[in-house]
Amino acid sequence: MEKIKVILADDHPLTRQGLKAYLQRESGIELIGEAADGKEAWDIIEKLVPDVALLDIRMPCEDGISLARKIKETGLPVRSVMLTSYDSQQYVLASLRAGAKGFVLKTTSPEALAKAIQTVMSGGLYLDSEVASAVGQDPHLEDLSPREREVLLCAAKGLSSKEVASELYISERTVQTHLASIYDKLGAHNKTEAMLLALKTGVLTLEELIE
Repeated sequence: MEKIKVILADDHPLTRQGLKAYLQRESGIELIGEAADGKEAWDIIEKLVPDVALLDIRMPCEDGISLARKIKETGLPVRSVMLTSYDSQQYVLASLRAGAKGFVLKTTSPEALAKAIQTVMSGGLYLDSEVASAVGQDPHLEDLSPREREVLLCAAKGLSSKEVASELYISERTVQTHLASIYDKLGAHNKTEAMLLALKTGVLTLEELIE
């Protein structure tokens, strides 16, 4: 079986060395490059075109989210996995919209990091369990109706209730009713939580959200 080619970009030497040591021990992964800042990371990505790029969100010269966006815009066949110490919803959302396929905290276990790499390589989306817990526990899902799913997808793309109503030819009040039902079924408190839980549980796919 061919190994997954990975590059690692992180400006903290100790973090980078620890991750490098693990990745080099993993039989199904081949670390083909490492970088200490965003510019160096982009040069390596363009030159080596890895399968997966592990990108620190905060780096000198260019941050990981910007790099993920460049990968997406240039059409390179590279899956971006954000590597960070921060689990804020703002970073998660920005990463997903930039094209990242995974979001992993630096405190994660080596096994979880390997799973993240394997998951995005197979075309899936990976969210660190601590990130998921930051926006709510795994819900016991009821099925969303087709209309609720349409409303959630529009809202997840950033449309206001008024814009969703116009898009779906329904009243704004009906949109609010659907959103209340969606939040109840997903165990969410707002649009951000609903979107993240929907992605995590497969109610929505990343491809639907960013298309």
